[in-house]
Amino acid sequence: MLRRDLLKSSLFLPAAGGWLHAGEGFDLAAIERPRVLKAANSYLDEAPVTVTASSSPRSAGGKHDFFSEGDYWWPDPKNPGGPYIQRDGESNPDNFVEHRRAMIRLSLTVPALAAAYKLTRERRYSDHAARHLRAWFIDPATMMNPNLQYAQAIHGRVTGRGTGIIDTLHLVEVARAAGQLDLSPADLHGVKKWFAQYTAWMTTSKNGVQERDAKNNHGTCWCTQVAAFAQLTGNTGQTAWCRNRYQTVLIPKQEAADGSFPLELRRTKPYGYSLFNLDAMAILVQTLATGSDALWRWQLPDGRGMARAMAYMYPYIADKSKWPIEPDVMYFKQWPVRQPSLLFAGLALDKPEYLALWRTLDPDPTVDEVVRNFPVRQPVLWV
Repeated sequence: MLRRDLLKSSLFLPAAGGWLHAGEGFDLAAIERPRVLKAANSYLDEAPVTVTASSSPRSAGGKHDFFSEGDYWWPDPKNPGGPYIQRDGESNPDNFVEHRRAMIRLSLTVPALAAAYKLTRERRYSDHAARHLRAWFIDPATMMNPNLQYAQAIHGRVTGRGTGIIDTLHLVEVARAAGQLDLSPADLHGVKKWFAQYTAWMTTSKNGVQERDAKNNHGTCWCTQVAAFAQLTGNTGQTAWCRNRYQTVLIPKQEAADGSFPLELRRTKPYGYSLFNLDAMAILVQTLATGSDALWRWQLPDGRGMARAMAYMYPYIADKSKWPIEPDVMYFKQWPVRQPSLLFAGLALDKPEYLALWRTLDPDPTVDEVVRNFPVRQPVLWV
């Protein structure tokens, strides 16, 4: 039975031959429709806001260049006018984040409108989403340059870093949405052209290569982005490369035998980062998975893979009080939310308990830090 048929067929209902699979009776469209339409309707009157709407005197770039500053970098009390110093896990509220906020706003708006269009086929949703896409990726007056050369700068140290590429993780669902809207040929061509150019920059620039080779969630998020953008643009070479990267680098070098991510556990926010990396990998696998493969069930000879990573984290999502490590220095109380890894794995791995837990969690967090680390919010675009 195809998954689209499974989604039509109630969770945990008994059947003649036993219990139904996790996806049977799980009507995602019915679950999501009220919140999707409420969000989409609230965005219909909102005009696009791109990187050209704000600027910082600390940016080394121009009007069309995305600029952000490293979250955990602060003025040095011993040298107030000198280079910033790091305080891991503690976000500096005075750093420039307006471009990131604008991009997150885009990542909330366009996917919600696309999801509403997918559920209703009402052109007003698709047309308004197209307006935002044109502003960001096509219109010469307002578009963003297709690079992140000036992202996550550090005052007094660097004008931009490879780690800044994680900021465009919020474009993953935008790209997913663009592929499901009824765009004009010119608009679709323009959006694809931008993402193709950005992917080329990600895969060839010094900053891009540095981020690709990062050993923690940054390397995961680089691959997740490239896979999503390659899917939109039809870049089968990059799609195959990302699949290989997941199987030969990400899982072997990031996942421990018990399914945990040791590099995330070492951070000052181990719970939030473990969830974040798990979601990023889940988004990557969901992007790469096809109807004919079993990437969700793929594992190394020793059993490491997404199934084990989910099994490790699930008990701590269900009951955070069981978390065996020190709580995060900030925002520990705000997690978990409706993690997409629970939904994707619940369906792919036949885990009804994952789906049941997913339904109990908050789908629309409002805390900036949580929203920033929660890049998939419209699951009807993914399943």
